[in-house]
Amino acid sequence: MKILHVISGGETGGSRKHVNTLLEKFPQEQVCLLVFQEGALSQEARDAGIRVELLKQSSRYDLSVLKRLTNFINTEKFDIVHSHGPRANLFLSFIKAKISAVWVTTIHSDPTLDFMKRGIKGYVFTKLNLSTLNKIDFFFAVSERFKENLMKFGIPSEKIQTIYNGIDFSEPLEPNQKIRQELGLKHSDFVMAMVARLHPIKGHDIVLQALKQMDKPDVHLLLVGDGPIRSEIEQMVSNLGLNKQVHFLGFRKDVNEIYSNSDVALLASQSESFPLALLEAANQKLPVITTDVGGVRQLVSDPHYGWVVEVNNENQYLNAMREAYDLNEKCELASQGELLYKHAVQHFSLENLYKLIEETYRKLIR
Repeated sequence: MKILHVISGGETGGSRKHVNTLLEKFPQEQVCLLVFQEGALSQEARDAGIRVELLKQSSRYDLSVLKRLTNFINTEKFDIVHSHGPRANLFLSFIKAKISAVWVTTIHSDPTLDFMKRGIKGYVFTKLNLSTLNKIDFFFAVSERFKENLMKFGIPSEKIQTIYNGIDFSEPLEPNQKIRQELGLKHSDFVMAMVARLHPIKGHDIVLQALKQMDKPDVHLLLVGDGPIRSEIEQMVSNLGLNKQVHFLGFRKDVNEIYSNSDVALLASQSESFPLALLEAANQKLPVITTDVGGVRQLVSDPHYGWVVEVNNENQYLNAMREAYDLNEKCELASQGELLYKHAVQHFSLENLYKLIEETYRKLIR
């Protein structure tokens, strides 16, 4: 069985880690990763011993790669082509009739929201994105909600397999003060970590408004990630007078260490599949405050693991942050992280994810 994964290559969020950690589980001779641009994703894949092929474009609108992509798939005789993201899906939709491989995709996000707040260009890209769906042979949906969304677009349920993201759980890092010392934070400060692209869909505005209303100078917010609205978020932080409490850390590879220096993890997205960021938080025994998106209720299935609030509900988010702060003052917050860790280890391992996907590949080939 030969498997090709296709992705644009510019991803820095959860899909990047999902693809690379999954491919590491397969025998090296079985899998190949194809990208259209170099970035952290391709470099991490190479470092892990994964075969990486680059079909470089002169721009994201360069369609000359289609012929090269077709020839590569057919010459290498791949059995499965597994795409991730709108660009990979669009390109494969153009060549679907010319390849013999089974085409599957993973739905990491709501395709109606991938290009939100992008004006007329976003409208056109969304239409193109949705037009690819009826050409795909099989779907992996990273939550039951995403499966239901696909069915609303007319995709038969038998062509969709729900999967939940998984990670290789390791022994949590020993708590230290390294990150806090770098940022000039005290041991007694209440630190919240939010690992998310700086993108409108991620809900940073809700978190910042809630932080302002908390009105507690000892509460600090670590923003890990980068993205197209960084300048807007920086301006909002300045306008709210939160410069001393909000710390922009950019793209980081030491997320585990950042979490181990924090008291609670945040997610405020308007839409998600099954966020790897929350699994990584759970691996560091960190309780979470999250909006009710994707499959998060499968992870935070008990109030003792953290808080699940309505999307875009600033008051609920504020109340959750206040409750977490109060529990931390009473030295009762860490126990929630312990419970979340035990639950996540049992149900969301990368090994389970790999076995389900590998079995599905074999069924599709048969």
